[in-house]
Amino acid sequence: MDMAVTVIKQHLIDPEICIRCNTCETMCPVGAITHDSRNYVVDAEKCNWCNACISPCPTGSIDNYRQVLRAKAYSLDEQLGWDSLPAEMSREQLLALAGDAPVGDAPEAPAAAAPAEPGTERAFDSGAFNATLPPWSAAHAYTNLYGPKAAEKSITATVAGNVRVTEVGQVAGHDYDTHHVVLDFGALPFPVLEGQSIGVLPPGTDEHGRPHHARQYSIASPRNGERPGYNNLSLTIKRVLEDHQGRPVRGVASNYMCDLQVGDKVQVIGPFGSSFLMPNHPKSHIVMICTGTGSAPMRAMTEWRRRLRSSGKFEGGKLMLFFGARSKEELPYFGPLQNLPKDFIDISFAFSRTPGQPKRYVQDAMRERAADLASLLADPHAHFYVCGLKAMEEGVVLALHDIAQAAGLDWNTTGAALKREGRLHLETY
Repeated sequence: MDMAVTVIKQHLIDPEICIRCNTCETMCPVGAITHDSRNYVVDAEKCNWCNACISPCPTGSIDNYRQVLRAKAYSLDEQLGWDSLPAEMSREQLLALAGDAPVGDAPEAPAAAAPAEPGTERAFDSGAFNATLPPWSAAHAYTNLYGPKAAEKSITATVAGNVRVTEVGQVAGHDYDTHHVVLDFGALPFPVLEGQSIGVLPPGTDEHGRPHHARQYSIASPRNGERPGYNNLSLTIKRVLEDHQGRPVRGVASNYMCDLQVGDKVQVIGPFGSSFLMPNHPKSHIVMICTGTGSAPMRAMTEWRRRLRSSGKFEGGKLMLFFGARSKEELPYFGPLQNLPKDFIDISFAFSRTPGQPKRYVQDAMRERAADLASLLADPHAHFYVCGLKAMEEGVVLALHDIAQAAGLDWNTTGAALKREGRLHLETY
C-alpha cells in the first residue's frame, strides 16, 4: 500500500492541560517525547504506542491522538507552536486530502515494539521500575478539580505566609533562595494528599504575548493543612536564577511566588497526582530520598506521620530520609529537621559542595546504610519515594539494585514487585 495515503493514529499532548512536569518524557522508552520552553511534543516517527507514558501523566494531557495521513503527520515544529490541539479530521476530510489515491489504515505496532518488562532491559533503565499505582492503603486522591478543561478554570488562593527556608549566601558560585509559601483557599474546596501537586498560573504574558503556562509545585504540607484544621497548604519554592547548565535565567513562576506578600492572590489549578501517595496502614515503612525542593512531598509525609504519632492514632513503621544538597546552607528546613526525635525519623544528609570535603550524594549515603535498606527492600510493607532532579534518579535506583543484589535478593524479582505493588515511586524533573 502507498505509505503516502496510510492513515495513522498520531499520539499528541494537549498543551492546554499539560503542566510541563516532564513525566511523559522520562517514561518514554523510545525517546519519542521532547520539549522546548513552551510545549511537550511527540515524534510520530518514533512513537510505537507502547502507552508507557499514559498512566503516569498526572493531568491526562498525554492521552490524546488524532487520525492523520502518515505523509501529513503533525511535525515537531508544528506541535511546538500549538496553544491547543487541532480539530479532529473526519474520514471524509482525510479522503479529500488523499485525492484519488486509496486510503488504508496502518497496522497495529508489532508486539516486539513494546518496551521490555522491568529487569529485562539490556541497559539499566531506572524509569522501568517506577510504580504507576499508589500503595494499596493510600487515601483516595482527588485530581483535576480545577483547570483549563474542568468546570472551574482555576481557584483563587490567598497568600497566608512566605518565609525563606535557606540561609542567605552562595555555594560554588551559585545563588540560592528557597521559600516556604502558604496558600489559603478559604471556603472553596481544594482537598489534597501528601505527594500531590498543584499548578500556579503566573500573571502576565510571555515574549509572544501569550499567557504563561502553569508551573507545577509539590505540596509540602499534610492533608489537614499547613495549619491543622484550616483549608490551606504549603509549597517549597526555589527561586530560579540559572538553568541546569548554569546559564543565567530568571524563572517566571518561581520568582513570582518568592516575591509574593501576605494577602496577595494567586490563581491555582489542580490538584494533580494519584500515585505518588503515602501508605496509611499500620507498620508501613517509608524511605524518602530527595534533593533540594524535592523535599516538599517528603516534608508532607513526615509531618502527617508526626501529627498522627503525637495524637496516638498511628502505630507507625520506620521513617528514613536521605536528603541531598550542595551544602547544609542550601538545604531547606535544615533547622527543623534537626529537632525531630531520632526514634521517629532516621535522617542521613549528603552534601556535594562542602569546602574541603569530597563530594557526597544521596546514593552514597544509601550505600552506607545498605544493611538497613536491604531489610526494607525485602519487606512488603516498605515503600520508597524519590524526588528531585532527574540526574539523581539512575544513581538512586542503581544503589537500590546493588544493595538488593549484595543481600542475595534477585533485583529482577524485587524491582518488579516494587513497581507492581506501588512501592517505588520516582518523581524527578
